[in-house]
Amino acid sequence: MAKESMKAREVKRQKLVEKYAEKRAALKAAGDYESLQKLPKNASPVRLHNRCKLTGRPKGYMRQFGISRVTFREMANQGLIPGVKKASW
Repeated sequence: MAKESMKAREVKRQKLVEKYAEKRAALKAAGDYESLQKLPKNASPVRLHNRCKLTGRPKGYMRQFGISRVTFREMANQGLIPGVKKASW
């Protein structure tokens, strides 16, 4: 389980990215890179990192489901994810 502070930091970054998205796009289109650098660092979408929605795990993230591979496997074995079952051939 990730620390709550790490989860909160990621949420804060996401809000900043959304807040400055239009302004960043306008400055980029105008080619005004000096003003672009004056924006907060965390306003850049590159600084976002995908995390598991349930545990906050930063690695092994599966985009299609929004959870980590560990959580995915647990939920799939319990039958909590519709349409997913363990492969056997």
